[in-house]
Amino acid sequence: MDFCLGSMKTENLDVRSAGEMAEMSPPQSARFLVLFDFDETMVSESSDDAVVRAAPGQALPAWLRAAFRPGRYNEHMQRILAYLWEQGVTEESIRREVERIPATPGLPALLDFLRSHRRDFECVVLSDANTYFIEAWLQRAGARQLFLEVITNPASFDADGRLALLPFHSHGCPRCPENMCKQLVLQEYLLRRLRERGGDFQRVFYIGDGANDVCPSLVLREQDTALARRDFPMHRMLVDMRPGAFKASVVPWASGEDVVDCLRKFVEDR
Repeated sequence: MDFCLGSMKTENLDVRSAGEMAEMSPPQSARFLVLFDFDETMVSESSDDAVVRAAPGQALPAWLRAAFRPGRYNEHMQRILAYLWEQGVTEESIRREVERIPATPGLPALLDFLRSHRRDFECVVLSDANTYFIEAWLQRAGARQLFLEVITNPASFDADGRLALLPFHSHGCPRCPENMCKQLVLQEYLLRRLRERGGDFQRVFYIGDGANDVCPSLVLREQDTALARRDFPMHRMLVDMRPGAFKASVVPWASGEDVVDCLRKFVEDR
């Protein structure tokens, strides 16, 4: 399985220095893994929706909106990005809209907490957005160094100035969109890090909001925690799951401070 590593040089994004790259690598002995979804978890809306504001009239034509098919959003977003390019929308305009997306409530406090406990937490973004949007937003927020990897659909600007988006992989999971099964990605990441670290993480924390965050949460163990944004699809689906179908504990959150309260208990429990 190919991974879109956070250390990958994405065209038109700032290149990090060797010192910054070293800062991004937590100790191999970090006890806990924290995985973040991006859209509506780290940022307050879908980054795909935000970019539409760069279109003429800040809206898509009806024919393009009608072209969407369930489970094929990556393919639909490819058409949207092609449309923006045809309309003369520049990289500068796209990046500006991405950088303007507000963080979810309390996210700065959560990121500050994780920065102050880098020896305890290894942080990763696992998202069905794309490399360009996430890298641009994290860099603008001054948070890129906190994350060891950004795992998402590859996207970069080509020589013609078009933002080219690709699917992350193909898979056969019936629960997930055709371009990414987060459960398969998470399983591969955990196996790879097990070999690299020489041991498992004591606990895994998965922070998400959407229906596609349920599938990866199904591989969490009893000692792990699914942090589901309160009253969002992930939370509702986990609450409705039949008893015994889900091993990890479920902690709802409405702000980053709620997540800090959850994580702090495990840091203090030494």
